[in-house]
Amino acid sequence: MRIAVIIAAAGASSRYADAGGLRHKLDEDLGGKPVLQRTVEVFTKNDRVASIIVAGPADPESAADFRQRYGDRLGLLGAKICEGGLTHRWETVRNALTHADDCTHVAVHDAARPCFSLDLLDRLLDAAERYPAVIPVIEVPDTIKRVRQTDEFFGGDDPVASILGVNPETQKKLRTVSETLDRRGLCLVQTPQVFEIGLLRRAYSQPDLSSTDDAGLIERLGERVVVVDGEARNIKVTRPADLDLARAILGVRAPEGRPVHKRF
Repeated sequence: MRIAVIIAAAGASSRYADAGGLRHKLDEDLGGKPVLQRTVEVFTKNDRVASIIVAGPADPESAADFRQRYGDRLGLLGAKICEGGLTHRWETVRNALTHADDCTHVAVHDAARPCFSLDLLDRLLDAAERYPAVIPVIEVPDTIKRVRQTDEFFGGDDPVASILGVNPETQKKLRTVSETLDRRGLCLVQTPQVFEIGLLRRAYSQPDLSSTDDAGLIERLGERVVVVDGEARNIKVTRPADLDLARAILGVRAPEGRPVHKRF
């Protein structure tokens, strides 16, 4: 078994910025190393990984900046950088897939998931030796409700806000519960997701590639996707609060001084 790892790193980190992040989430410090470097390093510790492909931004200016920030670091880890997609995650994976040579399987992973363990990676690769499509999941532990957005503003109409000229479009809308879902059989899906390379290429040859993950494209072919136990620690850094949790999981402190992606 020879694994090519595709790390999707082309996103603009907009949700992170909207939640108060001051820089791209992949540049954030995790014990003296950027989030992206931490993620890549886990894969370098498994002998079955033959190559690592980091799919960065697609537009020329952002791509050049990405290579300047990460080219040397990733090169020392044996990873290569390619251009990802402009708009959708599937574009990023499809572009990176053209660089996955001389391998039997492909593992696709979110760049902002730096906390997964070597044990999880081993479980996935062991299962992938027997099954052509394998993903990690954790059972939903909480009650799941579907909510709907109303036309009301949260807290009601605020006459003071109107006087001060606050734009109503910036006020939060009131949301209410529309139904409670049966959580039996529901799971939260994580990455890395591991596929036999021929199967993944067949999935990406379909005309409609809209999907929230790569396993969804496999399912659309009518192929079976096998699940293995994921990890609660395998969080995705989406908002600044997630970074604090990632530091706690990895046992590292918040940085002091110069941002880590600018240190050499």
